[in-house]
Amino acid sequence: MKKLFTPKIRILWFILAVLNFLYGVTVFLVGSGTLSFVIWIFGALFFMLLYFLAGKKRWSKIPKAIRKLFCIIVAACVLTVTILSCLMLSHFGDKGEKDMDYIIVLGAQMKSYGPSVIFRYRLDAAYEYMQENPDCICIVSGAQGANEHISEGEGGKEYLISKGIPEGRVVAETNAFDTVENVRYSMDIIEEMDSRPEKELKIGVVTNNYHLFRGMHIAMAKTEGEVSGIAGYTVPRFLPNNMIRECFGILRDLRKMKF
Repeated sequence: MKKLFTPKIRILWFILAVLNFLYGVTVFLVGSGTLSFVIWIFGALFFMLLYFLAGKKRWSKIPKAIRKLFCIIVAACVLTVTILSCLMLSHFGDKGEKDMDYIIVLGAQMKSYGPSVIFRYRLDAAYEYMQENPDCICIVSGAQGANEHISEGEGGKEYLISKGIPEGRVVAETNAFDTVENVRYSMDIIEEMDSRPEKELKIGVVTNNYHLFRGMHIAMAKTEGEVSGIAGYTVPRFLPNNMIRECFGILRDLRKMKF
């Protein structure tokens, strides 16, 4: 561990601090409406702290117990992010089972011009699946946020209809404000629409690739039916931000997921 706090390695910490700051600015300028850019600002401050500690033997002057605790915390954080990232990556290629009865599109922000880029990728993945599986019913889930002119469910439904999906094949769920509610309220709609036992149903969860692990495992906890995932696209340069943010979401919803 001492090798990480030598004057020669200070340049690495400085470069990482600058990269984190610039990436945070990039995320902020996208104007997604979230505060995830703050994660990268904290990252920049963390690496600047390492840069500071690596100079003038400051690290060795800190009490040994504090140094040990610091290393344990950092190692635990790195290990957690690594494990969760691997779990997310394991679903990046999911295309869903053939002939599913229902698919649930997890909502995302609606803009004045229509679905946000991230929401559109989810809807496009649902559209492609519905084209190949004409008997599947789609439920688009999401309430209307304070900064949205229409609910995510209704906006997503309109988008799919505009692409040629028959109105009768798309249902809007308009009460959900988070991923758990997206799934729960959509399952309630399926239960009302379909009299078959849950165990006989094949249900798909549609969302962006980094979000699919959480969405699927929440769905598994909400139904006895067979659950599959359909991964939508994500712009590669924003994957680091989305995956780090998703780590917090997984940890928050861990008790509501089934493995």
